[in-house]
This record gives sequence, structure tokens and C-alpha cells, in this order.
Amino acid sequence: MAKGKGAESASSTGLLQQGELRRAKKESKEKLSVCSKVCYAVGGAPYQITGCALGFFLQIYLLDVAQLDPFYASIILFVGRAWDAITDPMVGFFITKTPWSRLGRLMPWIIFSTPLAVISYFLVWFVPDISSGQVMWYLLFYCMFQTLVTCFHVPYSALTMFISREQSERDSATAYRMTVEVLGTVLGTAIQGQIVGQVDTPCIQDSRLLGVTNSSVAVEEVNVTRDAGSLTDTRNAYMMAAGVIGGIYILCAVVLFLGVREKRDASELQSDEPISFFRGLKLVMKHGAYIKLIAGFLFTSLAFMLLEGNFALFCTYTLGFRNEFQNILLAIMLSATLSIPLWQWFLMRFGKKTAVYVGISSAIPFLITVVVLESNLIVTYVVAIAAGMSVAAAFLLPWSMLPDVIDDFNLQHLDSRGHEAIFFSFYVFFTKFASGVSLGISTLSLDFAGYKTRGCSQPEEVKFTLKMLVSAAPVGLILLGLLLFKLYPIDEDKRRENKKALQNLRELENSSDSDSTELASIV
Repeated sequence: MAKGKGAESASSTGLLQQGELRRAKKESKEKLSVCSKVCYAVGGAPYQITGCALGFFLQIYLLDVAQLDPFYASIILFVGRAWDAITDPMVGFFITKTPWSRLGRLMPWIIFSTPLAVISYFLVWFVPDISSGQVMWYLLFYCMFQTLVTCFHVPYSALTMFISREQSERDSATAYRMTVEVLGTVLGTAIQGQIVGQVDTPCIQDSRLLGVTNSSVAVEEVNVTRDAGSLTDTRNAYMMAAGVIGGIYILCAVVLFLGVREKRDASELQSDEPISFFRGLKLVMKHGAYIKLIAGFLFTSLAFMLLEGNFALFCTYTLGFRNEFQNILLAIMLSATLSIPLWQWFLMRFGKKTAVYVGISSAIPFLITVVVLESNLIVTYVVAIAAGMSVAAAFLLPWSMLPDVIDDFNLQHLDSRGHEAIFFSFYVFFTKFASGVSLGISTLSLDFAGYKTRGCSQPEEVKFTLKMLVSAAPVGLILLGLLLFKLYPIDEDKRRENKKALQNLRELENSSDSDSTELASIV
């Protein structure tokens, strides 16, 4: 009798050990390799490289190389930004209607949009040999590129939810991605700046011309002294830079496709039934955690975009570092790149909400210092490095916190799945909306202050306005954003609770007939 009990106990112990081994093996399969994380991260580079090149150089290109009237150049820039924001929810809608294929639901969008995006990007930097219609040319291809790069970036952003079930693995992959994306901004600035920097267009010293504000007269006078060969070299330099960046775009897409497998079962409790986009949008916009998250990051993103868009002008005209601003911008980007691992460790150690408060608020004292103290190159570099660390936190944390919001949503709506693209596309939409607002505020403020087109110096009113745009306004927006983050409900305790609940649901979902058979044999 005792022998029978011993045998039964040994059998039960063996079965339990086998169950533990299977569970450990399953958990190991959920782990992403470093290679997979790197390949996933590389996919984030094209959006940042092209966006950085367009953001820093497109306006100068339209005015000085394409020689468009500033009014039409402004139309192209504003319409392009507005269209870019609109395309995100549009693409998100079509993604939700896309059926799963052998390549996945998201990967086909990335693959097929890439070659067309590269072609349209190159044509943005091409000067057509036509006497009229240049405005429509740039407007068409700029909007076309924005549409195609959205077809790449929105599914790529949503791919975070389909590479692993584990929060820790998704957070780790996001950290890899943010590092590569920040590095992409450095690469975009370096490639475009080094290639097109071969031509140096001097500023206008003539006081008569400095009296002309926002007019093409100044540009026309400069072009009188420039020979046709120099202008041709400049145009060729822009096309060469576009070709190099286009090649990198294709290479990154290939690496992403070959190195990352989209897992259909990575989105817990995925439903096979068709998903109503508008019903899903209504549910998403009613989810309090999502609204509070994007509201907080909307203001902090606006703060850093104001700083990004005006820091070069601030260094050139207010601080007087005309020949140093490129190096200062590089210091910001390098600091951001190197500090991404630090913030990843910090959020894992102290929690994401704490990382938000510490990371983003750390820029405030340095933003105040740079405008209060007298112009000093060393102080400016210190501020740039500190600002770069905050930029890294602003890059990393939204994409690390969005999956937590989606997990919370899935637990509250067990019968409604497949809305990941809506979450990511509308977050990108609001971010681009903030970018458009910052561009409009900056342009109008400088225009009202009396900004002199291509002037070597600016009036005191412009210098004061630049101080407001890189210090007072960002500080106020950061404080408002952090105040909104106080309302964000998902802290570390809530995140752990959601993680445990999702694991329990997965275990129930993955219970197989073989497990039932083993249980019956034990009995």
C-alpha cells in the first residue's frame, strides 16, 4: 500500500516537474534575442532620418535652391505637416481592415510602401526644369512622401504589440528602438549637413536688404552674385544626400523584414472577427488612461519641439554662436543617444511615472540657465548635454508606456480586440499636431517680432522672442504636462496587477486537451 502511494507520489512529482519544464521552455520562447531586438530597432531609423533631414533643411532648400517665394514655401510646409497628421488615423483605419497574411498584418504595409517612399523622397529634393508648376511639384511629392512614410511608421509602431507577449521584452525592444531612432536623428543631421554643407551661402550685410522682411528680394539679390555652376552643385549635393538617405531607408526596411517575425498570437486574446474602426475609435477615446497619457505627452512634446525648432536660431542670433550651432545640435543628439540605456534602467528600477517626472523635468533648470546667464559657449554645451538627456526620456517613455495602456484596455474590453493600430496612429497624430502647432507659433512669433530674412543679425525683439521660445514657453509646457501626468492612473502596482491578470488569461486560453488528459491520469 505504501509502495503504491510512493509510486503515485513519484508519478505526480514527475508530472509536475514536466509541467514546470514545459512552462520554463514556453517562457524562454517568449524571450526576444538581442538580434531580434536590434533588427526591430533598425526599422525605426528611416522615419527619424528622413524627418530630421526634412525638418532642418527643407525650408532652406525651397528658398535658396528651388528659389520659391517664401509665401509658397510656407504653404508647402504647412500643408505637408497638416496632411502628415491626417494620414495617421487614415492608415490606422485601413490597417484594422487588413486581413492577416503569411507575412502578417503589419509587415506588408512596411514592405510595399518602402520603394515608393524612397522615390517620392528623392523627388522632393529634385528641382524640375519647368518655368511654372514647381509649387505643385513640391506639394505633391512632399504630401506623397508623408503618406508613404506613414504607411511605414504606423504599422511599425503597432508592431511593438506583436513581437512578444512579455511587457519586459516589449520595454526592452522599445529601448533598443529609441536608441536607434535618436541615433537616426544624429545620422540624418550628419549626412544632410555634411553633403550639402559644401556650399556656404553668406548672410546679407546690406542694411537696405535687411529692411526687407519675409520677402524674396533678399534671396534674389544673393542669387545675382551666385554663378549657375555653384547653384547646380548645390542641387546635386541635395540629390546626393537624398540618394544616400534613400539607400539607408531601404536597407533598414530589409533588416526589419528579415530579422523580425510578426506574431499573431502576441496580441492576447486576439479576435478573428472583423473589427469596426469607428466603434474601436470610440472605445479607445473613452479609455481614461490613454487620454491622460497623450494629453501629458502632447504638452511635453510641444515643449521639446519648440526647443528643437528654434535652438539653432537661438544659438545663431541670441547667443552669437553662428559657427557652432551644428556642433551644439550634435551634442544634444549624442547625449540623447547615450542616455537611452540609463533611462531604460531607471524606469525598470524606479517605475515609469517616476522616470517621467525626473527625466523630463531635469531640463527645466538648464533651460532657465541658458537665457539668464551671459552668452557662454561652455555653459551652452552643458545645457545641450542636459537637454539631450531629457530629449531621450521624452523619446523613450511614451512608446514604453503605450503598451501598458493597451494592456489595461484589453483587460477592460475582453470582447474587443485588434485596436493597437488606433492607439499608435492617434498618438502619432497628436504628436504631429503638436509639431504643426510649434511650427506655427514659432513662425508667427518671429514674424511679429520683425525677423529679417537671411540677415546676419536680428533686432532685439527677435532675440527676446527666441529666448521665450526656447526657455519660458517650454518650461511652462513641461510643468503643465507633468501636472497632467499626476492624473495618469497606471503606476507600477497597477502595471504588475495587469500583467498578472493577463498571464492568468493566457494560461486559461492556452489550456489544451493534453493538459486535461494529464490531469485525468493523475486522478
